[in-house]
Amino acid sequence: MKLPSSYLPTKIRSAVRFTVVGTTGMFVQTWFFMAALYMMAHPEKGTWLYYIAFGIGYVLEMIPNYLFSNWYTFGTRPSKKNAGGFLLARAINLVIQLGLLPLMISLLPTWRDDYISFVVIFIGGCINYLVCLLFFRKPKPENPESLENQDIPENQIVND
Repeated sequence: MKLPSSYLPTKIRSAVRFTVVGTTGMFVQTWFFMAALYMMAHPEKGTWLYYIAFGIGYVLEMIPNYLFSNWYTFGTRPSKKNAGGFLLARAINLVIQLGLLPLMISLLPTWRDDYISFVVIFIGGCINYLVCLLFFRKPKPENPESLENQDIPENQIVND
């Protein structure tokens, strides 16, 4: 059975899939954030405990996000290369989100915690998509016909 996003043009398919995975991740991260706030007796906005609760939600959301980004968004398998790229992209995203969090708290002081979280995660997610594009690429298939027509020195030919 084909997924509905499979019918989209290739150029926008990964962006749409990234949005689906990212939106799911946003709700998962916010749920863990709110749960951590509740367990910490709901610390005041802008305190260290508030940022720690946000970080807990961020870290707990990373594992399913990595797996779904591989399988669904980019159609790849987990590897050391894309795991490293994912962690790099997530580190950049965390810095962006933790930088945006106090800004959004000061700009939107009357908003609920979960709404502020959604705005911060959305902006960070858009930037994260661009960074992830660098690491989650399917390897280009080699064209055996083009290799046959190339002159390869005898000392570089590998026989299986």
